[in-house]
Amino acid sequence: MLQKIGNLLISASSVILLFTSNNVFAWGQNGHRIVAQVANSHLTPATVRALAPLLEGESLPQIATWADEMRSAPGEFWQEKSSRWHYINADAATLNNPPSHHSSKESVSNILDALLFNIAVLKDTNSSIDAKRFSLRFVVHLVGDSHQPFHAGRKGDRGGNNISVIFFGQDTNLHSLWDSKLIENENLSYTEFADFINTDNKLLIAKYLHSSPVEWLQESHNIANSIYNKHETKISYQYIYKNMPIIKTRLQQSGIRLAGLLNLIYDNSALPLVKALKMPANIN
Repeated sequence: MLQKIGNLLISASSVILLFTSNNVFAWGQNGHRIVAQVANSHLTPATVRALAPLLEGESLPQIATWADEMRSAPGEFWQEKSSRWHYINADAATLNNPPSHHSSKESVSNILDALLFNIAVLKDTNSSIDAKRFSLRFVVHLVGDSHQPFHAGRKGDRGGNNISVIFFGQDTNLHSLWDSKLIENENLSYTEFADFINTDNKLLIAKYLHSSPVEWLQESHNIANSIYNKHETKISYQYIYKNMPIIKTRLQQSGIRLAGLLNLIYDNSALPLVKALKMPANIN
């Protein structure tokens, strides 16, 4: 059912995305698919088998953009509530005092709540297959969102959406610059981009996997603050040279952590810091 709805709405959603001036989507389609493609290569065989009935014949990259595409769907959740699942107005108090419980769907107020809620659904053996399919699509998407710096940015400028910049002579905004324009400037397909940034470095993977959603958002918040503080508005080659390594690292981290999270949920034999995340007990 989820697949049919998503396929029916994808064309209409794409048109809407082209013309909206208040875009708060993270990474753009290519970025989310890059994250999912990197994750694919770090899943264990047991996790791949467990995900098969939830994917309904699709791949992780195919479902990675579903949560954005569905935001044009009718219904109270998609029209009035789902947008808050994609970001957090981050500050020290918010991230240093994360929720100690998993929110219900109705009480989710930000991306951190949404991640914890959907992780809990996937781990709950009593969850229905449709609930798990819904939550898998959101987890794949929101792990990506949590690594886009401006999804943990400032409320006052809507995560950089209200900060105008000029990208090679074209007007845009800081959020759009980081979610898609810098990535698209590389002129790579999502598979090529994923291949170029993927890693088998065991020490680096272990470092990435020793983390939790709270830390991913704190990292994003810190990166966003550093970019805010530089006040750069005319974007050209020097800006790309300085900041593309940050974007590539965030996409790499996101893909490996997504795989680590899924392995943690679906493969009891997956070793923490090798194939699975090592997270606080209240998330495990």
